[in-house]
Amino acid sequence: MAVNKNVKPAAEKVGDAYECRICGYRIVVDQVCGCAEERVYMCCDKVMKKTAAMAAAKKPAKKK
Repeated sequence: MAVNKNVKPAAEKVGDAYECRICGYRIVVDQVCGCAEERVYMCCDKVMKKTAAMAAAKKPAKKK
């Protein structure tokens, strides 16, 4: 299999979500370090898949 070395990894953004397709564990990026290395998140010995971003966290209820 040929490897294309000219492809840059997609830039990670705050709010990106990743999910394990085996156990369902999810992570959400809350801070980006800015380094040039690609991040690979592993769970259950498999690479976690990028999923749709999660909805914004619920705001606390207003006190009356």
